[in-house]
Amino acid sequence: MSPKKDRPTGFTAFIVIWIGQILSLLGTAVSHFGLQLWVFDAGHGKATPMTTMGFFFVLPMILFTPVVGILVDRVSRKLTMMLSDLAAALCTFVVLLLYLSGALQIWHLYIVAFVLGTFQGFQWPAYSAAISTMLDKRHYARANAMLDMAGASSGVFAPLIAGALLGPLNIWVTRTAPAIAARTPGEPGILVLLAFDLLSAAFAIGTLLFVHIPDPERSAEHAKAQGGFWHQALFGFRYILSRPSLLGLQLVFLMGNLIISLGTAVRGAMILARTGSDRMVFGSIQTAGAVGGLAGGIVIGIWGGFKRRVHGVLLGWALSGIALAVFGASRSLVPWLITSFAAALVSPLINASNQAIWQAKVPPDIQGRVFAARRLIAWAVSPLAQVVAGPAADQVLEPLFQAPGPEMKWLTDLFGTGAGAGMAFQIALAGIFTALVGVSGYLFPTVRQAEELLPDHDTGSSQTETQSPVAA
Repeated sequence: MSPKKDRPTGFTAFIVIWIGQILSLLGTAVSHFGLQLWVFDAGHGKATPMTTMGFFFVLPMILFTPVVGILVDRVSRKLTMMLSDLAAALCTFVVLLLYLSGALQIWHLYIVAFVLGTFQGFQWPAYSAAISTMLDKRHYARANAMLDMAGASSGVFAPLIAGALLGPLNIWVTRTAPAIAARTPGEPGILVLLAFDLLSAAFAIGTLLFVHIPDPERSAEHAKAQGGFWHQALFGFRYILSRPSLLGLQLVFLMGNLIISLGTAVRGAMILARTGSDRMVFGSIQTAGAVGGLAGGIVIGIWGGFKRRVHGVLLGWALSGIALAVFGASRSLVPWLITSFAAALVSPLINASNQAIWQAKVPPDIQGRVFAARRLIAWAVSPLAQVVAGPAADQVLEPLFQAPGPEMKWLTDLFGTGAGAGMAFQIALAGIFTALVGVSGYLFPTVRQAEELLPDHDTGSSQTETQSPVAA
């Protein structure tokens, strides 16, 4: 009997994988919560170590883009996703051993972040391309919203689980294994969180083994992608550059990711600085954001999003920026909770709408190369934002708000003074400019009319945008 008959296919297979990813992402989020607290304490309350970890995570996704695109289109997408999950599990295992021995240092986590980022660079294009072969295009927006829900649901429960259990786990490990607890460089309960991460990764790999993911049919564009390494590596960029609407959409994400990262990179450090490292407040705000993302995913899963997907992209960016700006200007828990919820609520709308456009327009058999190039364009400047955000907060804005002059009274009335005030200003400024990015997309017809200008890949239409520069 063929694998297709033996194993779940179509939307059933997607649901099985989705359940595995929910648990895997929960495990990752739980361990990440504990490690964030450890990094903040080990870094003496500075934002730079946390933002540097983000830099090393994003960097390999950009450096290895040419290889990623080729391999995703050549190798089984199911195998690619499994290897990505396995690599993540191995990284967690290494951190667990280092923590267990008391040898963990912040620079170890930079290396781990780089390795994780390398393999995660394969995960997203493979997952996105697999959806195109598993599902009918009418399900694309809902499936992508469900993937956002998986990430959001882990964010809902991870801070609650980790924040509530870390204290009791510290006591339990100290009582049951005092020698191990004495060696750990921080809270010994983090060991249990890391172990849970390993178990959840194993479950995710098991779900992938259980399902069937079909290979894509070959399209006319596939023949154009063949050739030497560099021809294939650059094919995705040529494909996007020859279609101004796709390029315009990615330029919106490039500018949006750059600006919003300058704010979100220091958000965790700002909360901890302003609350005296209150883990319950920190966890509550993360949970509120995750609940917003989960709610947004449910809404898109039921509604399906705007008929014209581009509205979901541009309005989503604008609303997300406004919410971030208000978050930065707030100084208490309730508005932080509300704005975190609101910002995350529109995230599934942005991502599901954008993914649906690309999955409908790009032939599935070349999506690996095109989506890898797409990620590079959108994320090219994100490492720069991660590198700049921490030092800008620690060395410029935080000292500026420690002893402000009278000319800054209007700013200090809004953001206050002392620890976290400079980072709050940075977050609010990033939110304002992010909102402007979303609104500005409507000024350019190549972006505003992307869905009309580009034919779906399965229509067989010869109508294609001509090569021309994009104003965006």
